[in-house]
Amino acid sequence: MMTIEEFNQLDAETAKQELQRCCGATRWVEQMEARRPFGSSKALNEMATEIWDGLSREDWLEAFSHHPKIGGVDYLRKKFATTQDWSSQEQAGAQGASEKVLHELAQGNETYEIRFGYIFIVCATGKTAPEMLEILQSRLNNAPDDELEIARQEQNKITHLRIAKMLS
Repeated sequence: MMTIEEFNQLDAETAKQELQRCCGATRWVEQMEARRPFGSSKALNEMATEIWDGLSREDWLEAFSHHPKIGGVDYLRKKFATTQDWSSQEQAGAQGASEKVLHELAQGNETYEIRFGYIFIVCATGKTAPEMLEILQSRLNNAPDDELEIARQEQNKITHLRIAKMLS
């Protein structure tokens, strides 16, 4: 975690490493690093979107490939294990992380990857397992170009969340 001023002072390689943690597209990282220094975190975020929007399908797929594959039930069990500690008013979300939902998520992720050729990308922050399953199922019937656009937008949200964490 650092300020925008500290980020601007990083050497090029360290800045690229920090940016790589935000988005796995090599061209995005290189173009972002080349545009330093940024006057503010807002300016950095605006440039992040501008560069992201100007990249190619191959760049977007490269970024997607840097996400862990959410496919196995064991992985999903770990991901949603913390829901068992939620307070009673949040128990509806915890109860939704049942074995059935986890298996459906795993199967849906596999179906998604076969259909579209890349892993399911969703900004999952704050979403329960049932919510993610609903989103996944709703996107399986999208046309490939429409789905790529949705995944691209989701990756952009993820990138901005990671930038915010980097600059906390």
